[in-house]
Parts: sequence; C-alpha cells; structure tokens
Amino acid sequence: MTPGIITFVLIEIGSLFLVLSGIMFPWRDIFTFDWSNLVSFIGQAAVPPLCFFATFYGSDLYNVRVVRNLLEFRQRLFWPLLATFLLLVVLSPFILTPQFVGSSLLSSLVIVLIGTCVVLPLRWGLYTFGHLSPFAERILILGTGELAEKVATAIRALSPVGYTIAGFVADGGRELLESSTRTLAPVLGPLGRVEQIIEQFRPDRIIVALRERRGRMPLPALLKAQWMGIIVEDGIKIHERLSGKFAIESLTPGFLLFSTNFRKPLFELASRRAVSLIIATVGLILTTPLFVIISLVIKLDSKGPIFFIQDRAGLNKRIFRLVKFRTMLSSPVDEDANSVWSRDVDSRVTRVGRWLRKTHLDELPQLFNILRGDMDLVGPRPEMADNIKTMEEQIPYYTLRMTVRPGVTGWAQIKHGYAVSQENVTEKTRYDLYYIEHRSLWLDLKILLDTAKLILLGQENSDSHPATNEKGYETVSKELRSDFTVSKTTGENQQVLGIPVTQEPGLRIDSARSSELS
Repeated sequence: MTPGIITFVLIEIGSLFLVLSGIMFPWRDIFTFDWSNLVSFIGQAAVPPLCFFATFYGSDLYNVRVVRNLLEFRQRLFWPLLATFLLLVVLSPFILTPQFVGSSLLSSLVIVLIGTCVVLPLRWGLYTFGHLSPFAERILILGTGELAEKVATAIRALSPVGYTIAGFVADGGRELLESSTRTLAPVLGPLGRVEQIIEQFRPDRIIVALRERRGRMPLPALLKAQWMGIIVEDGIKIHERLSGKFAIESLTPGFLLFSTNFRKPLFELASRRAVSLIIATVGLILTTPLFVIISLVIKLDSKGPIFFIQDRAGLNKRIFRLVKFRTMLSSPVDEDANSVWSRDVDSRVTRVGRWLRKTHLDELPQLFNILRGDMDLVGPRPEMADNIKTMEEQIPYYTLRMTVRPGVTGWAQIKHGYAVSQENVTEKTRYDLYYIEHRSLWLDLKILLDTAKLILLGQENSDSHPATNEKGYETVSKELRSDFTVSKTTGENQQVLGIPVTQEPGLRIDSARSSELS
C-alpha cells in the first residue's frame, strides 16, 4: 500500500470506530458512566472495524489498481459485507461485540448496515476528489523515454489516490512526436525550458527520468526548485516505490553499486531465518498425519514414487534437490525424442495430483528443504538448474536473484503469476530484485498473508494453473536455443522462451508458477 492508501484505510477504519462508539456510548448516563469499563468499551467498538478491514483486505477493496472507481467498488461490495456479517456472528459468542438488539444475528446485521452507510460516502469522496489538488500531488516528469513512460504508467495505476501528472518535459527531438507518453499526459516543452515550465505549472514533485543524464541534467533549475520546496526524485526509485518492482532496463551498475538497501542487518537476517525454521518445524509436526494420508493415496492412485525430486539452483547457485509430492504419471520411455515437450501432459496428471495441485498440498515436502537450509519460507522461486546460464545471458541482473535463499512463496509469485515468455520471466525478475532490496519481516508477513489469500480465497485465474510435466526434458535442436535451453534431466516441463504457448494449456514455466508456488 502507498502512504495515501494507508492514510485512507486509517480514516475509513477510524470513522467506523467513531460512528459505532458514538452510537454505543450511553450519552444519557455520561456523568454516571463507570470509566473503569472504558477499555472494555473501546475493545467492543474496535471489533467491527477490524472485521471490515480483514474482509475488505481479503477482497482487494484496498487495492486501487483493482478497484479503480466507485462502480467497481459497489460491484465487489456484497461478498465482503456478507463475510463481515458471518465473521461478527461467529465471533459474538467468544468476543464482546456491539449489541444493538437482543439477538447477535440482528446486531451483526445492524453493524454491517451502519458500516455500509459509513464506507460508501467515504469511497465516493476518495474516487471523486482523490486525484484533485490539494489531495493529490502534481508531478512533472523530466523525460519522454521508456523510463518516463513506466513511471507515468505506475502513477496512473494508482489513480485516483495520491498523484496526478502535470506533464512531461521532452528530452529527445523526433522521438517526442512518436512517444506514447503523449497519451498519458501532455508534453509541456523541451528540456531547455524546464525552469519556465516549473514556474508556470508549479509542480509539487519533479521526477528525473531522462534517457541520458550526462551533460543534460538541468542542475541549476532542479536546485532552484528544491530550494523552493519542490521534491526532486530519481525516476528509477519512484518507479520502484510505486510499482513494487525494478525497472531493470534503466538500471545502471552504479545505481546498484551505491545502493545501501541490499545489505541487511545480521539480526534481521537471523530473525527471518528463525521464523522460517519455526514455521517449517511446526508445519511438519502438524501435517505429519496429512503426509501419511497423501503418501497412501498417491500409491493407491497410480504407480510410481511418492515424491518428485528435481535439481534447482539456490543460494549462490548451489544446486539442491527440491522435493514435492508426485502429481503426474511417469512419461513413456519411447516418447518422441525430437519433441520439445509432451503435448498430452494434462492427461497425465493423476486424480490425486489434480486435487493436490488445487489445494497446493503438493508443496508440503518443501518444508524439509527449509529445514535443510536449501530454502526459506519467502524468497525468489528456485530456478531449474539447467536454465540458469541462459537466463543470465538473456535477463539483466538475473544473477542477483541467487544472492538470497529461494522461497516456497515470494513477491513475484503473488504479484505477477505465470511466465510463458521471456518477457514474463523478465517481469518476474523485476519483482524478485525489488524483494531482495526491501526484504524484511514485515514484507515477508505481507507476502504470507497475500499467499494465503490467493490460496484460500481462490483469487486467481482458473486458466493459470496448467498441468505440470514430470518427464525427462527433451533435447531440442540448436535453432531453438536462442532463448532458454531445454535439456534432458529429471524434472518438469522446461519452457523454451520466445515460443508461444498460449494454445498449449498444459504447459508452463515452472519457475513462474505462482498459484502452485513451485
């Protein structure tokens, strides 16, 4: 969440709390009110707003990239309200909740109706005035290249909260006329007139997103603007903050070299590792009966081993054996050696395997990988060992993904989904690098909550969970090696990036499987 969204969430939850408190408070007995019960009263009034927050967060109603206007908010509102009502009913026997009438059922219904009456006007105000001054900052972007476009797109994605684009300052001659930035905001003039443009449009923030800064940075104008109280920011940093990913095409080695965020305190690293070990240990203890049941049904359902084991690249490119429950039948030994992948992989998914994938229980054995030190609970997904060399050649700064332990789930998994092309894998790398720079216990907690939301609430495209091929990879012809190589090894289907696969619903790139967290 951006600071603007966090502020709005606090206002919304605070308003609900104040309204309920005002209705519940015994105003007639204010002078005889037993103030020793104040803490109990506050706790009772705080439960409904927290229930609203939990259901709204779980339904993405605080995600302005998903809910962009009041109509979309109203269309999504029914199920969160129903969930809030049921949550209040379930909690009422155990926690003190406001009782407006005799029945907890009717009281919960009244609370939901009151909450709706509070939330709708606030949302109307957000979507009507959130993009207007003085509620939103006016931004001037220096540049009309790719980075400037990415920054503007990220700002527009946050509309209507926080920012509005005043315009661009052109930094290239003919490219200005062809730039797609014109569709995002007007171009206010050339770089040579930046001082006059600043004086005329009075931006609150200037973002420097020039294609080439050497010898072209208007330092006197920017220094004067900063002395006037205008915030001047680097385009790469603000794009990173708004989008939650790195613009790796615009990164320079110098930017990464002098970044201090990649180095984390030893105590924080130890704390994150301890949390992973504790959760993995507790998880294995609690799921031991489940391991036994799953192992039995796998053996009863189909021939083959219980576990599927595959070589992956972990911390500092160290190869380890990733373990999952087997979900597919073994591949035929006489399969066409010239095929890049099996065309009937979906038919080879077992009945039990289909259920394991749907519930994500096939990932449980990776708790052993955490205890062995191969993985953490949260981190970039471990890539198949035979893909690493080609990915490093094709994707800028890809090697940085392996400076931390891989995870069972991660920032890229909850943000992007599946990768079916080199462009998709590059996009996931942007999210992975962002995570590596900003990793913390709080970010890990957010990722775990969002992962649980994706799994438990099923907030993912049903087409995005294609079948997995647990077969030996086929050696492809040299003509196909221009992108990602496919070599024969034990594991799941390895994608030759750059080859369209949208017509092959059973294919996927394993490293990008967000819902299966593989």
